Amino acid sequence: MTGGTALTRPLLGRSSVSRGRDAAPRPRAADGRPGGWWAAPALVYFALFALVPMALVVVLSFCRWNGLGSPHWTGLGNWAKLLHDPQLGPSLRLSLLLTAVTWLVQTLICLPLGVWCAGPQRSRAVLSAVFFVPLLMSSAAVALLFSALLDPNFGLAHMIGPWLGVPDGNFIGSPRLALWTVMAVVSWQFAPFHTLLYQAAARQVPVSLYEAATVDGAGRWRAFASITLPQLRNTVITSSVLMLVGSLTYFDIVLILTDGGPGAATRVLPLHMYLTGFSSFDMGYASVLAVLLLVAGTTLSLLVVRVTGFRRMTSQREGL
Repeated sequence: MTGGTALTRPLLGRSSVSRGRDAAPRPRAADGRPGGWWAAPALVYFALFALVPMALVVVLSFCRWNGLGSPHWTGLGNWAKLLHDPQLGPSLRLSLLLTAVTWLVQTLICLPLGVWCAGPQRSRAVLSAVFFVPLLMSSAAVALLFSALLDPNFGLAHMIGPWLGVPDGNFIGSPRLALWTVMAVVSWQFAPFHTLLYQAAARQVPVSLYEAATVDGAGRWRAFASITLPQLRNTVITSSVLMLVGSLTYFDIVLILTDGGPGAATRVLPLHMYLTGFSSFDMGYASVLAVLLLVAGTTLSLLVVRVTGFRRMTSQREGL
């Protein structure tokens, strides 16, 4: 009887605490509590640096402006250019291809690597620090680094090119290989960030689940497929949204590494927007492309959240 009481006491205590926490009234302004005012600084920051610039870009998309002087209202003139822009279709296809491939490559690499980094291996700490080095570098530094490495005359590409079926080592100068090279560089830079997300999530998986699986005779791969992956579901969705939206608006490395070339082989839509605004000095039409990217990124993220059911935010640890 005493043993039964000792075993059930933690459960009863946990239940009573949970009920007390769930039944606690929400903060209200009438009670003298801050309530929603805690979010005011974040909302002001978001409004000043996100909503206001987006509104200005939308207004500018209806104006003609070369970057100097005052904008002039043109109505739907800039939007009509979308129908006659020969580079819009190819740039959009390149952006979608870049987004899809980098998401696939980074997910297949980062998920198992993050789970491994969360383990108890002796070399985990040292190797994790090495894996995260690209995360400390800026996009400009990464682009300059790979520009030197991929130099067909003096870089590493000159030595490894023949081994990879590229005798001249001209990876970024080939219309067939340039975009794939950019994809590899982008994935290399951002893989550490998503690995860190998976590492943090994997450490939150209860050890009791793996212990129960071991008792049932489950092996390492079975435990990974039946426990780790389901527990990382929300992290996979979060990481995917960040990858998809980020890749859809990414152009820094493309600009420095290839400048959209050779020809227009790597002229993705964000780079097309940048060159239109700052090389052709057509800020009005560049704003149209910016709005198009904004709508595409927002739609894609909302679609992923809705299809995956992530908006319900159900707990992965319910009942533990």
